[in-house]
Amino acid sequence: MEQAKRVCQIIKLKPEFAEEYKRLHANVWPGVLAALGRHHISDYSINHYPPLQLLIATFKYTGNDYEKDMKAIGEDKETRKWWEITDPMQESFNDGATGSGKEIPWWMDVDEVFRFEGGPSTLRR
Repeated sequence: MEQAKRVCQIIKLKPEFAEEYKRLHANVWPGVLAALGRHHISDYSINHYPPLQLLIATFKYTGNDYEKDMKAIGEDKETRKWWEITDPMQESFNDGATGSGKEIPWWMDVDEVFRFEGGPSTLRR
């Protein structure tokens, strides 16, 4: 079985929208979650670091064509409506980005520098 692609992304959350953003994400629309699942996204989380107003998203991708699946998510009507609400709450770190699902990515990909998955062999002394 092929290992999942792990993705980490960041974006800035405008401080005046912090509470509303958290409220929205406490009840993500079922259609948005279904689109993620249909396109092989799992183990998705978004964390907030208030001192820097940083949102940190991580997820696993288990499909065969990442670009195709990301494009399909971006074409999903309910996801696009969701982004119309959430994008104005954010500021992209990518120069020229104007919103989710467009040519220049809205969220910035962050390189992984370390991973530890554990397991029985790591417990030996």
